Amino acid sequence: QVQLVESGGGLVQPGGSLRLSCTASGNILRINAMDWHRQGLGSQREWVASTTSSGITRYGDSAKGRFIISRDSTKNTAYLQMNSLKPEDTALYYCTMNVQTSTDNTARNYWGQGTQVTVSS
Repeated sequence: QVQLVESGGGLVQPGGSLRLSCTASGNILRINAMDWHRQGLGSQREWVASTTSSGITRYGDSAKGRFIISRDSTKNTAYLQMNSLKPEDTALYYCTMNVQTSTDNTARNYWGQGTQVTVSS
């Protein structure tokens, strides 16, 4: 079993920054992709950014130029540095990881519970 725990959310003024973290724990052999998603109130879930095990990163349109995804594989942790935040970035931010455990034949996707980010003056 694998658990993902996000942290770092909170209330920030427009133009401010936040750094989210997501750490996986459990019976982990290898973590492949690490992703961040978000869901605002009354909105559909939106993909924000991804990083592969080799460090290749991709960003959704809302994140390009403002957010940076990174990972520390030694700590099973993904990060999302969010800069120049806007009120429309207000959402519950989730991380997902594609994890290979010692008990599964194939890697599976796991989700965290989310951390709330509110951008408001």
